[in-house]
Amino acid sequence: MSEKPASLPFSRRRALGLIAVTAGGGIFLPSTAPAAEVSPYAGLALFDAGAGVCAITPEVTEGPFYFDPKLERSDITEGKSGVGLTVRMQVVDTGCRPLAGARVDIWHCDAQGHYSGYPGQGDGQDVDTSGQTFLRGWQKTDESGVASFATIYPGWYRGRTTHIHFKVFPNDRSVMTGQMFFPDALSDQIFATVSPYTERTGKRDTSNAQDGIAKKAGPLSQAALREAADAYQALLVVAVKAD
Repeated sequence: MSEKPASLPFSRRRALGLIAVTAGGGIFLPSTAPAAEVSPYAGLALFDAGAGVCAITPEVTEGPFYFDPKLERSDITEGKSGVGLTVRMQVVDTGCRPLAGARVDIWHCDAQGHYSGYPGQGDGQDVDTSGQTFLRGWQKTDESGVASFATIYPGWYRGRTTHIHFKVFPNDRSVMTGQMFFPDALSDQIFATVSPYTERTGKRDTSNAQDGIAKKAGPLSQAALREAADAYQALLVVAVKAD
C-alpha cells in the first residue's frame, strides 16, 4: 500500500519569502504567480506556444543509475514516502514550439538518497535495490509538449546537490540528457524538518553553487517550484534541437 505523501512544510506566506535572489538557487513561486513569471525564457510563458528563439537546454552527464524499465507511467512513486511533487516538463524546439509525442524519461533518488535497481549504494555502500523500479518512468508529451509525473521531492547523496535526471527523445534519431535542479532554501528546510528526510544520517554536503554539474547546466536547468494543495509543482521548459 502506498504511503501518503508528507504534507507541505510551508505556508503560502512562508513561500513568498523563498523566491530566489541568487542565480544558482532555483525559483520558488506562490501558486498565484502568473505563468509568465516561471518561464526561464524572456517572453515565453511556460506551457504556452510562445514565440521567438529558445536557447537549447544544456546537456549534462547522464549521471548514476539509468536504465529503461519499460515503464510508461505518470505516477512513479511506488509507495515511496516523502513530500509530494508533480514534475511538469514542456519540450519545445528552438523556435519555442511545443513538440508533441516526444518521450521523456525521469529518474531520481528517494528520501534516503537511494536509486532503484542497483547495489552498492548509501554512505556505507551496503544498500541493494536490485530488481526495484521506484522513482523512474517515462511519458510521451501531449499536444502542448507537456509530460507530467507524480513523484516525491528527491533526497540527496554525498557530492551532489538535489536533482532529478531526465532524458528527452524528440524522435527516434536523437536524445537529449539533462538534470533538473531545485531551490537550496526549500531543499534545506525539507531535509531538516520533514520525515523521512530527517531520518537521513549526516548533513547535505553540496549546494547548487558547489555542484559542478549544476553550474554547467546553468539557470535553464533550474526548476520553477510552485505550491499546490497537497504537493509542490516543479516546472521546467526543455528546449531541444530535433534532427
